[in-house]
Amino acid sequence: MPISDSVQLKGQVTIHHPNLVNLYGCAVGDGSRIGAFVEIQKGAEIGERCKISSHTFICEGVTIEDEVFVGHGVMFTNDKFPRATNPDGSAQSEADWKLELTRVKRRASIGSNATIMCGITIGEGALIAAGAVVTRNVPDFAIVAGVPAKVIGDATGK
Repeated sequence: MPISDSVQLKGQVTIHHPNLVNLYGCAVGDGSRIGAFVEIQKGAEIGERCKISSHTFICEGVTIEDEVFVGHGVMFTNDKFPRATNPDGSAQSEADWKLELTRVKRRASIGSNATIMCGITIGEGALIAAGAVVTRNVPDFAIVAGVPAKVIGDATGK
């Protein structure tokens, strides 16, 4: 089942292709829209009136506040030191890694194919350019671009 019974859809949530998403243990706010081929993992929270475009991956530990735009193919991470196995060669379990939290504040916009590294905050109204790799906090209303992303402008229009 692509949308688990553990998902909290609050109010009117539009999922354009419910058979082509993977949602489990997450919460999605009223008025939000979810595109095809999106995965939202347990513990992730999506605010109200957000747009999550197709092919996006939102992992555990990500909080997206209200009115955020997430472009196509955006990838979030939640582990600074990912490994498949422990030093002894045994498979890692949830107990073997540290969940890093990420927050995207209200009205931010994240361009297509951006990668958002874990443990950071993207500020209110910030604009992340397509293809950017965000490795550190982004100030409110900043425009960032590049690999790694750097501030290149001000999204307030001043």
